[in-house]
Amino acid sequence: MDGVLLIDKPAGMTSHDVVAAVRRSLGGVRTGHAGTLDPFATGLLLVLVGRATKSQRALMELPKRYETVARLGAVSSTGDTEGEITETGRVPADPPSLATGEIRQRPPVHSAVKIEGERAYRRARRGERFQMPERTVTIYRFEQLWRRGGGSSGEPPTAAYEIECGSGTYVRSLIADLGDAYCLQLRRTAIGPFAVDDAVAPPPRGHPWSDPPLIELDRALGMLRH
Repeated sequence: MDGVLLIDKPAGMTSHDVVAAVRRSLGGVRTGHAGTLDPFATGLLLVLVGRATKSQRALMELPKRYETVARLGAVSSTGDTEGEITETGRVPADPPSLATGEIRQRPPVHSAVKIEGERAYRRARRGERFQMPERTVTIYRFEQLWRRGGGSSGEPPTAAYEIECGSGTYVRSLIADLGDAYCLQLRRTAIGPFAVDDAVAPPPRGHPWSDPPLIELDRALGMLRH
């Protein structure tokens, strides 16, 4: 059994949780994934089965597409709804200046990046202070889809964005860099040629997966060449 499973990760599960659920459902076969999603995020996760784990690097380097809804006029200590929220009332310009091309980015401290061998979010939750290293990432497209609320409406201002980016990009950091904003929702909709519309839910605990919707490895790698 060698191939790629397209999983639609729900909020609250870690990427490791999803991989473990697949491994159990397939009777302990070797599994991995190609690109972490934060627990609060939803959307496409590529779960690699059998020999597909040897293609992890090629699959992780594929471009990705995200949709996010942001709260404007406030900041979060984690860049999302799980952090300490501070209302500022300062709202980014409309239309905003949206960065594209190669940019320097510092991942949020509450992220899965490893610092000295340990996930940054674990160290942050213990109250440790440390500096996240900057990285160069590529933004292919950054588009505002809509903006609502604010002004005399009485509703908190929100906006939706669609982002196409290279591997290693943190959408939470992109949104925070707009000014006073943080992510309310974050969903990964595509990885290279693979789309979340074709994905399935993770298998429930204790549920054997006798006929998983596996994309065979040769076919999956062939999709990368088209």
